[in-house]
Amino acid sequence: MSTISASSRTRSRTRSESPAPGGARARLDWRLRFGLLSLIWGFSFLLIKVGTDGYAPFQVTLGRLVFGTAVLVATMAVKRERLPRGARLWGHMAVAAFLLNALPFSLFAYSELTIPSTLAGICNATSPLWGMALSLVALSEDRPSRVRVAGLGLGFLGVLTVLGAWQGFHGLDGRGTALALLASLSYPVGWIYVRRTLAGTGNSHLSMTGGQLLLATAQLAVVTPLFTSVPEHFAPVPLLAVAALGALGTGLAVLIQDGSVAEVGPTTAQMVTYFIPVIATAAGVAILGESLRWTTPVGAVIVLAGAALTQVRGKSG
Repeated sequence: MSTISASSRTRSRTRSESPAPGGARARLDWRLRFGLLSLIWGFSFLLIKVGTDGYAPFQVTLGRLVFGTAVLVATMAVKRERLPRGARLWGHMAVAAFLLNALPFSLFAYSELTIPSTLAGICNATSPLWGMALSLVALSEDRPSRVRVAGLGLGFLGVLTVLGAWQGFHGLDGRGTALALLASLSYPVGWIYVRRTLAGTGNSHLSMTGGQLLLATAQLAVVTPLFTSVPEHFAPVPLLAVAALGALGTGLAVLIQDGSVAEVGPTTAQMVTYFIPVIATAAGVAILGESLRWTTPVGAVIVLAGAALTQVRGKSG
């Protein structure tokens, strides 16, 4: 679950990060949306797990994108917004769709065939760590500080704690965990790509994201028949999970996210990242009955602390 989408990050650089005027009521409204977004994305990992109980991972991802795209297309129709124009722009959007939607969504779905949804949710929280590491190489203007570098090291120490590295990763499915970590890595790669290629296009965030999800849906529509067959029957509960995952976790979440970024700025809105693994863990344990070793919550806290430090802006050290 990408936190602040790439187009939101790029667009919001021209906006103030202070809360919009409106007093306590506006702040309360934002907090409610923040809480709703945390719940939606936190429960997304549970919905992926339930979806893969009845359908192949590519089918779960395709269904998710279909339902999510439908929400955005309907919103665009109501607001009378048009899709972006230009072959070059659509080419860059196709790459963004692959890196920010088709690839990570598919990787998380495949990972949850063999790892608990709790672990997938915690792996998702490593995205800011990967983003910090990549920005040092790819973005020359993003200079590191001692605090941010320390956060990077602390975060990856947390990852090793979650995985129980000193116990030889006992009882852990290495392939599934690697797929979840690759999914979390795909998001910052996509953010950096969009920042370099799609900044300042003049199109609205809604139209850009709508076009991006349309492209991701088309990509999965081509790939899915090559690796899966049509289900013999449609399991109702997994199908409802996929529909909720798409309509809420992809479609509605994007709309809520965009409103939060516009009102309070990307830095504050990005704090949702730190609540997602908490909710994902609670949902996995309480609803799916997934087991929880002490290394999981302890490591998750370390990961989140490290991720928070990587977001601290200051003078280079």
